[in-house]
This record gives sequence, structure tokens and C-alpha cells, in this order.
Amino acid sequence: MEEHQVLIGEEQLFHFVGELFQYAGMPREDALMHARALVDTDLWGISSHGVMRVPAYFTRMLNGAIRVRPQIHKAAGDGALEVLDGDAGAGIVVGCRAMDRAIELAKTHHIAAVGVRNSNHFGAGAIYARMAAERGMIGIAMTNVKPLVTAPGAVRPVVGNNPLAIAIPTYGEFPFCLDMALSKVAGGKLTLAIKRGEKIPMDWATDADGRPTDDPGKAFNGYLLPMGDYKGLGLAYVIDILSGVITGGVFSHQMKSMYASPKEPSLTGHFFIAIDIDAIIGRDAMKARMEEYYKRLKDTPMWEDGAEMFLPGELEYRKETERRKSGIPVPVKTYQELMELKERYVPEAELTPLT
Repeated sequence: MEEHQVLIGEEQLFHFVGELFQYAGMPREDALMHARALVDTDLWGISSHGVMRVPAYFTRMLNGAIRVRPQIHKAAGDGALEVLDGDAGAGIVVGCRAMDRAIELAKTHHIAAVGVRNSNHFGAGAIYARMAAERGMIGIAMTNVKPLVTAPGAVRPVVGNNPLAIAIPTYGEFPFCLDMALSKVAGGKLTLAIKRGEKIPMDWATDADGRPTDDPGKAFNGYLLPMGDYKGLGLAYVIDILSGVITGGVFSHQMKSMYASPKEPSLTGHFFIAIDIDAIIGRDAMKARMEEYYKRLKDTPMWEDGAEMFLPGELEYRKETERRKSGIPVPVKTYQELMELKERYVPEAELTPLT
């Protein structure tokens, strides 16, 4: 346990965040859904998209940038392909509703896609991909965000650090789950480094002039660098087109930053795909074949003693198991921000560090 972190119990953190969001005006079901997603994200070890985002989300709810009781509705499409209008709701709430719809449609059509326009920041893509995997389907989730990624040598951002998440059921201890941003790192890691007072690697980001920097503050006001150079850029463009161009939503420079524009909806777009693999392979066969796939991976010889191969989702499973027992580490600065919100808005709620 590091000195700049505070351990909080999973259930207490979940109930605290849920109470805070209900104070902001969210219906209880939505508030708890939102809180559960954030706490789960921290359990998986994706701290950059977990409860450290609560103060920003909460402020945006109070400001009206996030509509706490959105009228989410179908805007276009038919059959296995639909587009929902998120009505400026919380991205996590809108995203969960959209993936639920994709899963529902896939039960009939075996594969379905649901796009979303007019939403807000939706957190970690794994939230939605795992929803499908938990129901025996392959889940694919993506979103566009305001451009933060620059091409090497460029002096302005050209695309968002658009994430892609894919989850596949294994019917074992954990699902296969790949969740990645298409920049070198997710932007939330810069925020985390700022909160922790740490420097960042020089190949993560640039300053506002497009020059590489190890200062997370300068990087936060600058641009992220793409994963895999032009390959990462190309994939990021694809996600922007699927989430924004074809849905009739905004794309590229048309989006708003949740931090730079705290009183305005981000207008973010998402895209979700659910694939009902029961249509082509039974549960028992899938379990056996994924076990074989996993064993083959784990049996891979490694040149370094003690090293092992991991299936995407395995490290998150181990982290979740550990944190359910020992508690969730929250940066001291984030804890202080949460305590300030508690004292001002929900003084009866509990938020006590584990001893």
C-alpha cells in the first residue's frame, strides 16, 4: 500500500458514490448502476476510469452538463441496427442502456449493433463489453471523444484517444476482455499522475506545441501520442466514424471536453455490438475450446524465469480478487475531494478508510 493512497472498502465506496449521484438527482436505479460501474472499474485496476472521475461527473450533473433524468430514445435504424439518442445523459447510464438493447436485439438476430449520439463520457469500455460476455455473447464497445491524439510531428490533435473493448465468454473464472485506448495511454492516466505527483514516460504525450514531455500537467494541456503510430491513428479514425459520423452525432473537433467545458454536454457518441455465439457454438463446446486456447497460451515457454503469459482479462481478475479482500486504493487527493463532497452534500454517508 503506497503512502499517497487510502484504502476504502468496496461496498462502502459503492454506496457512497450511489448516494452522491442520487443527491444530484439521478433515479436510484441509474445512480447505483453508475456507481457499480465505477467501483468495478477500480476493482479491475483501471483506476484512471474509476472513482477518481466522481468529482468531475458529479459537478457536471449539478451544472446540467449531464442530464440526470435523460429521455433516451431510438433515433434511427431498424432490425439489428439502431441508433439511440442519449439526451445528454451520463455516458455510463446511456452506454448500459445501449448495450442492453444490443444484447436484446442479438437474441433475435444473433448479431446486433447499437450506436449512440448525444451522450457523455462513458468511462471504461470494459463495462459494456463484459455485459455481453456475462450473458454468453461477445461484446464490442467503443466511443469517440474530443481530439487529444496527435500524429507524430503535428502541432494539433487529429483524433480522440478513442477506446475499443472486446469481451468473449470463457465460462471460466473470468472472461476474455481486451480494453485499450488507441493512444499510448488513456488520458485518465495523465490525471492520475497529476494527482499522484508523478512524471510520465516521454513517449506518452506532447505539450501544447507538439513536443514530447514527461510533465503530466503539460501533457494534460497538450496531446497524446498514438499507439502503433499510423496503425493506432487509423483505428481511432474508424471508431470516430462508427461512433460519430454514421450515427448522425458529432465527431472530431465538434465534441466538448468534460473538463474544459464543465457546463456543457460532451455530445459524445458510442457504438456497441453484441454477437450471440450460441447460434454457432454451444456453451459446453465454447468452454472446452476456450480452456484449450487458455492452456496453450499458459504453456508458452518464456525465456525469463517466473514469467508467464496472460489472457486479456486475467490480470484484472487477479486484481479484482485482491481488492475485494483488501479494499480499493484511492489516491489521497481523490479521497480528499470525495470527503469535501460528502461533508457538503451527503454528510450522513460513510466513507471511512480501512485500518
